[in-house]
Amino acid sequence: MIRIAHVPVLALLLVLAPSLSLAEGSPDDVLVENAVTKLTRGEYEADLLRIPAESRDEFAASAKRLVALLNGMLVAKTLATEARQAGADRDPQIARLVALETDRALAAVELQRVEEAAAEEFKTKEAEMLVKAREEYAVHKDKYVKPEEAKASHILFETRTREPDAALALAKGARAKLVAGADFAVLAKEVSEDPSAKENSGELGWFGAKRMDPDFAKAAFALKNVGDLSEPVRSRFGYHLIRLEGHHPARQLTFDEVKNGIMSELRAKYVKEQREAKIAAIREDPNMKVNEEAVESLVRHIDPALFGQFRSQAK
Repeated sequence: MIRIAHVPVLALLLVLAPSLSLAEGSPDDVLVENAVTKLTRGEYEADLLRIPAESRDEFAASAKRLVALLNGMLVAKTLATEARQAGADRDPQIARLVALETDRALAAVELQRVEEAAAEEFKTKEAEMLVKAREEYAVHKDKYVKPEEAKASHILFETRTREPDAALALAKGARAKLVAGADFAVLAKEVSEDPSAKENSGELGWFGAKRMDPDFAKAAFALKNVGDLSEPVRSRFGYHLIRLEGHHPARQLTFDEVKNGIMSELRAKYVKEQREAKIAAIREDPNMKVNEEAVESLVRHIDPALFGQFRSQAK
């Protein structure tokens, strides 16, 4: 029986993490240790290899992520050390499992190398890929359209804390005040139950229809002229009064506006294709030999009579 030691959370690292992420040092520098094991900078940097190269700096910039990673590594290393002390690594089957895990790690490293090589190769084909990007833009121009946008302000009367009829009555009363000349921004601060209204006077800024509640969006985009005020509109939040502040019609984006995005998609597709080609070459190797009898012996055949026993036991 392997004893599992309790490993405390590294709360202190919440304070130390910013300096850990920025400090320069040797791979042998100890980052954290307990009575069982030590965790070094070299081990931390090795573990970062699991993260795409372009994301590693961003990962290390977050103290929260760094602490979580170091905690996880210390727990894993402590348990592994205790397993060795208990002799688990001398068990032949466990040794084979460790070897398989090593193979998986090396396989991940090799696939990462394939992907990085593919990304570099893509750069050498930039002119060719730019032609493909223009073709993609020309063939699928409808994909590259900036949707219609509205700019609006609103006043909300919630239906979570009152009956819908009561919220509707409040909305109608507020609308009557606005029609009579009340200042929308002032009234929004006074009566709107949108928590942000105290700060923004009910202003929502620019938005597309898909960003909003469907009923709210339908009413907002139905307003034609800047300054138009809606009737009370029911959404899942309550009743709104909506005032149109601006409108941008849908427009076709130019190739220059979408070029970088299309090139990024082509790069990702190219890298994926190279990765899949590498895996397919192994899976479809014509020289692969399969010991069918040995593989067949792995299959556990179930005796149908057992199902009759299960049914009789369930009655």
